[in-house]
Amino acid sequence: MSILQVSNLRIWDGITGKVLVPNSSFELKPESCLAIVGESGSGKSLTCRAIMKLNKKTIRQSGDISCNGVRLNQLAEKEMRRRRGKQLYMILQNGMRAFDPTSVIGVHIRDTLMHHYGWNRSEIVEKMKQAMLSVRLQDPVEIMNKYPHQLSGGMLQRVMISLAIVLEPDIIIADEPTSALDSVSKYEVMEQFVRLREKIGCSMIFVSHDLSVVRRLADEVLVMRNGNIVERGDASILFSEAKHEYTRFLVSSQTELNDHFRRVMGGPDYVSRGSR
Repeated sequence: MSILQVSNLRIWDGITGKVLVPNSSFELKPESCLAIVGESGSGKSLTCRAIMKLNKKTIRQSGDISCNGVRLNQLAEKEMRRRRGKQLYMILQNGMRAFDPTSVIGVHIRDTLMHHYGWNRSEIVEKMKQAMLSVRLQDPVEIMNKYPHQLSGGMLQRVMISLAIVLEPDIIIADEPTSALDSVSKYEVMEQFVRLREKIGCSMIFVSHDLSVVRRLADEVLVMRNGNIVERGDASILFSEAKHEYTRFLVSSQTELNDHFRRVMGGPDYVSRGSR
């Protein structure tokens, strides 16, 4: 049985009438990770925000989205707000956008946890300290007293992951969470997602154009192009046995990029060895 079902999702611009996602249907299984891959503009983020009902007001949608048997598309905004965070938790691409730039990080954390659990300040601090330490954020109290601009992208991502550990949502939607990070931070944050799944047993939708990250995390993969799902399948075999030419293009592009990086890092010696 699936924890999330998306049926006949259609997304369009309410001003121009342009259709952005014509008709998408997919399911998310309990405790599994579904990756959505594709180039920028393929409809990945629009799809995720549609699930959360967080697209701009000018963006319209139709279709059916059900979570644990509840039809999210029929919920009033007040009821949807109750489910965001506790049942459905979204980790954004740019950590800076997830927090109010005029307030320290701790204000956002306290407001979120008080809203869902009603805990007092000391309870919140203690639970967040443990979660932040578990994702290798040192001096948690000091971090909670900093403004978003005072933290790096990798630290902000780990703050969002630590909040997810405390909230224990049913579903986490991560929208390109590593794209704005350097290679070292990307690796560290990716490993935190692996541990997060193990720790709270949640289901996850992971959006990325980085196939190496997808291979590490995903159980199943959807490939999107121009708003359409062009291929889907088991992550362990999809990329090696891709049927659609666009999927094969993504795989070959990633391979070429990786080879180029190794040549640059290896220098002339690598190139000469490769030509033998």
